[in-house]
Amino acid sequence: MNTKFCSMERMEDKLKTFATYGDTGHGGVTRYSLSQEAIQAREEFTKRMEAIGAEITVDDMANMYATIPGSDPNAKRIVIASHVDSVKNGGNYDGILGVITAMEVLETIVVQKIPHKHPLTAMIWTNEEGSLYPPAMMSSGVICGKFDKDTILSSKSVLDRKTTFGEALVASGYAGSLSNRLNSNDYKCMLELHIEQGPILESANTDIGVVTCVLGMINYRIRTYGQADHAGTTPMKYRQDALYAAAQVLTYLHNELDKLDPDLVYTTGEIKCHPCIHTVIPDFVDFSIDSRHEDPKVLEQVLDIIKNMPKEVAKCKVDYTKAWARDTVYFDKELVAFVKASADEAGISNQYINSGAGHDAQYVSDMMPTTMIFVPSKDGHSHCEPEFTSVEQCTNGASVMLNTVLKIDAK
Repeated sequence: MNTKFCSMERMEDKLKTFATYGDTGHGGVTRYSLSQEAIQAREEFTKRMEAIGAEITVDDMANMYATIPGSDPNAKRIVIASHVDSVKNGGNYDGILGVITAMEVLETIVVQKIPHKHPLTAMIWTNEEGSLYPPAMMSSGVICGKFDKDTILSSKSVLDRKTTFGEALVASGYAGSLSNRLNSNDYKCMLELHIEQGPILESANTDIGVVTCVLGMINYRIRTYGQADHAGTTPMKYRQDALYAAAQVLTYLHNELDKLDPDLVYTTGEIKCHPCIHTVIPDFVDFSIDSRHEDPKVLEQVLDIIKNMPKEVAKCKVDYTKAWARDTVYFDKELVAFVKASADEAGISNQYINSGAGHDAQYVSDMMPTTMIFVPSKDGHSHCEPEFTSVEQCTNGASVMLNTVLKIDAK
């Protein structure tokens, strides 16, 4: 056992520096993909990686690759990747910590002159969040064949509803070559470090999450149909109130779903009410139900509950449609074992964990062996300005990543 460790001082410096790009002034960042703030982060990435001798390339979706050579020029590259873009008023760790970790791993290997056979690449995925140009995990989706590129290029900004992602890509100056894309011929595997974005690790007083999978999920739209009438002149017994019906349906769903496996999580995060006028009884409500679990059998039980919910409530018709779904994505068992062994050998507390959130790594897993490492999120907060992970925990994660990469390299 010859465990290597990353530098806490360098990690802190990187965290502080990247936090200035898109700083909201309230402890977080707004750094939309391909925005000026994101370009500043990319320029910092380039400056720091060139300083350690890395070669920078960019592909046609603006994904960036910084590579240091290994002793075997014919060996496949090992890539460590994440994203620099954020949600609006997001935190200083989601995505960017994975990129900082990749940079620190390469820098540690160069500074400590650690022998390695494979070329090592730190990578930035473009537009993981999809905050300005939907969908999320946009570029990894294109690279891995999940999305049609032309369709993606036509995605419009949620702010002005006019500017397309394709136009922003050209304007950014980061539209590179298709030949530079991540691919299974040139790359051996991909690793991604991320904050947990939940409370599990912190509540267990554990410093590393050894991620085994990304949970499967189903997303449905539930609709109720009523009759719009005057709010002041229609007696209650004559009303067909679609919002009241939706509330009853939502309560029914929650009561029934709570009877299933306690590891099931489900959320109604979007509600549309028509006409949404305070003097008019709602005649139409459309809401989402997002359910996630590792076991497809549990998700089938969720679907059965949706299909068997009342077809009419409060004189209102009820129906549903499938929005989208994904199967559970399991990470490469050997890579997961390397992460576990690296944490154990470094004396860093760890536990197996799954990811309820989606990540670029889940798409890449169809292309090559992939896994993830989680570090704790204070109070479980993420996608908000209070998002926080201590520099010690960040450095622990980077050190586990470093030793995982070295195990892969030595195999």
